[in-house]
Amino acid sequence: MVNKLPQYDYIYLGDNARSPYGNRSFETVTHYTQQCVQELFDMGCNLVVLACNTASAKALRSIQQNHLPIVAPDKRVLGVIRPTTEIVGNYTTTGHVGVLGTSGTVASDSYPIEILKFFPQIKVFQQACPMWVPLVENNQFNNEGADYFIKKYLDELFKQSSEIDTLVLGCTHYPMLLKKIKQFLPSNIKIISQDAIVADSLKDYLSRHPEIKEACETNSTRTFYTTDDTQTFNTMAGLFFGNKVESNHIEIK
Repeated sequence: MVNKLPQYDYIYLGDNARSPYGNRSFETVTHYTQQCVQELFDMGCNLVVLACNTASAKALRSIQQNHLPIVAPDKRVLGVIRPTTEIVGNYTTTGHVGVLGTSGTVASDSYPIEILKFFPQIKVFQQACPMWVPLVENNQFNNEGADYFIKKYLDELFKQSSEIDTLVLGCTHYPMLLKKIKQFLPSNIKIISQDAIVADSLKDYLSRHPEIKEACETNSTRTFYTTDDTQTFNTMAGLFFGNKVESNHIEIK
């Protein structure tokens, strides 16, 4: 996103002290996400992107419909699921699409529901991958031990349909596993990673909503916050971001 839209100021808030969200209830995820969104609003953010599929699946609609109209009617909160579902039909030939996500994202059925709106002919098959986020969070995703869990979940997905020709990585952690995932897939399988898709969608959104675009600061600043240990966050965030990260600790109340 920063590469596509480098002129904007970005504030990243990682709720690492309470993550992962994947196995938590809808109510808990909504509560945590709403707290984080409000914290970002208080910092001056006018547009918040939930860079988490579980939060997008479990909390986004409630925040948009119930929270924003009351506390921040001029601000906006977007998710990462809809941009992916809008274009998935452009990739598949067989009409069989696989979605890999956290237990929470899969349980929400957000991907099948959203894909159905745009491509009713597509059949969606989901597979929860509860061990993948811990592998990334603990920097174990390049070890041989990760192979077992990567192959395990891919095998379980393809047992549902051998005609799957397109895979959606339905978690923002999963691109870190992309190299490993490709090792266990035929070369004809298309893999949709959300990073570029979400950035393109945001760019389009801003072009269609000039009032939000004008409210966003353009000094090219990058500020990072974490609810957990900053040193651990800096190490992992640096892997995602591609550059050295210096974060600040924040308490969410």
